[in-house]
Amino acid sequence: MIDRSILLKFEESTTEDQLQQVVERFKSLRKHLTGVVDLQAGLNISDRNQGYQVVLTVRFEDMDALDAYEENPEHHKCSAFIRESGRLDGIVVDIEI
Repeated sequence: MIDRSILLKFEESTTEDQLQQVVERFKSLRKHLTGVVDLQAGLNISDRNQGYQVVLTVRFEDMDALDAYEENPEHHKCSAFIRESGRLDGIVVDIEI
């Protein structure tokens, strides 16, 4: 299995509503993906967040499922919305478990 964790940092002008929309749009990807074991998204509540406001995690069955996710048109739409919402930075980490 592959675990992907994504941390997102947004502009100061990005509203709480926009951040919540990012979370909801990411969660809605689940119905468009295959090979997903688990998918979570939420606002970062840590006081040591270094400015990263949104956390997204996906557990894939295997690398083929991760590759399919990367090419999925709904994933591309979600990524575009994240950029349009004022994304400043993102960290992506994949680990094999």
